[in-house]
Amino acid sequence: MRASLGMRAAVAIATSALVLPLLPAAPANADPDPGKIAQTVVASAVKKHLRKLQDIANANGGTRAAGTPGFAASRDYVAGVLKKAGYTVKLQAFEFPFFKENSTALLQRTAPSPKTYAPTPPDGSSVGEFATMTYSGSGDVTGAVADVDLMLPPGPEANASTSGCETSDFAGFPAGAVALVQRGTCTFQVKAENAQAAGASAVIIMNEGQPGRTDTLQGTLGEPTVHIPVVGVSFAVGQELSAAGTTVRVTTDTTSEIRTTHNVIADSRWGDANRVVQLGAHLDSVLAGPGINDNGSGSAAILEVATVLGKIPTRNKLRFSFWSAEELGLLGAEHYVASLSPADLANIKLYLNFDMVGSPNYALKIYDGDDSDATGAGPGPEGSAEIEKLFEKYFDALHQRHNGTDFDGRSDYGPFIAAGIPSGGTFTGAEGVKTAEEQAMFGGTAGQAYDPCYHQACDTIANISDKALALNTGAIATAAAVYAFSRDLPGPDNRTTAAAARTTAATSAATSAATAAATDAATTAAAGGTAATR
Repeated sequence: MRASLGMRAAVAIATSALVLPLLPAAPANADPDPGKIAQTVVASAVKKHLRKLQDIANANGGTRAAGTPGFAASRDYVAGVLKKAGYTVKLQAFEFPFFKENSTALLQRTAPSPKTYAPTPPDGSSVGEFATMTYSGSGDVTGAVADVDLMLPPGPEANASTSGCETSDFAGFPAGAVALVQRGTCTFQVKAENAQAAGASAVIIMNEGQPGRTDTLQGTLGEPTVHIPVVGVSFAVGQELSAAGTTVRVTTDTTSEIRTTHNVIADSRWGDANRVVQLGAHLDSVLAGPGINDNGSGSAAILEVATVLGKIPTRNKLRFSFWSAEELGLLGAEHYVASLSPADLANIKLYLNFDMVGSPNYALKIYDGDDSDATGAGPGPEGSAEIEKLFEKYFDALHQRHNGTDFDGRSDYGPFIAAGIPSGGTFTGAEGVKTAEEQAMFGGTAGQAYDPCYHQACDTIANISDKALALNTGAIATAAAVYAFSRDLPGPDNRTTAAAARTTAATSAATSAATAAATDAATTAAAGGTAATR
């Protein structure tokens, strides 16, 4: 299938080599038409990038996670495409804490009566009676369980237990024993480090026991500072293990270390360096899968938009960003923003983020820049509302319904918003559940996740909605083209009343120019896609 944003569907299918002119016929002193530029972005080229990312994952153990050869190959592919398109490309190195559970852990009570507890497997496909803590060390140890300042029964309020939070809790701790500590006032890392310093051979952290704090404890130590096995258990399992005379065997097999990874930052050779329009998507997957929707989809879409716009002299400088280690807590974007001087930050006039734009059970979501939904976080920095309205105009022009999504801090816009940079973008949903209202708006299946393969091995090329990908690629191309040429960018230092009117007119022209072609692209995608992608 070839779904194009720049031609009628029948022509797109029959003449796959056809490319519309990048610039309209216009006087030499006139700006190019952003709508016509956006039409030249071809959705089938985005799918070509996705197939390449799938091939990379297939050749590298099924993953493209930060710190793995699969990510390095993804980085090199994206950088090569951008360099060929004429961009100045920088690989920004940074260190991050890498963690991988190599095989399923073991927790057994060996005395007074043997019992084997159900594990949580490394891929997280189910939750057992215990789970390996992120950044746990490796080991296979057997030892007596030593309770550490447990509060049994638990206090009436959460975070009442100080178990393991002070070194004095381990006074007289028998070296080689397995420390049993309780969730509470301090971090898991503090508890585990104190136990390790006291000579524990392993650490078991039980949930605290109040309502909502009884299930199997899954958590992180934050960084690789602990070299002994550390597992979390439910409150019920913790109570069992706290009985006098209990011995256990704990086995974990992990890789927990500091590694180096890279952001890919590409600047166009055109445009005013004091007026940067930045787009971004995270390039890394989780370890469990190839991450073709999360977030190959956003990466591939902005990569193809960059390829087209790299050929065109623009008024404002375009910057395309491919983040690493997003799945570990937005680490790449945070490192990038923290590395910028105040002057460099001030030059970034807006940031557009695209994280998952092809979810198979999709909704068309726009980041709620003005907080009109009054849900979760407040509005974005001044100018974010204008960005939201541009995307609304685009989907309205296509007669495509849309709804808002909160700036909840779960993707790479977070550090930009924190720095006061106007932000926006689109999103088609992750592990959240589609509502009946959204089913009426977008089709699909209510009561199921927007992406049933979220963070799993099945997030492959078959996990993409071609219709959602085509619609969002059009939105990305339109926004990038409008802001690339805008004299009056969103934000408090870029606006005047007259400027606002000109930008509104430019936006309307761009979305109108793309309407028929993008509608055809979406129709073609919906009709020609397989059952797995509808």
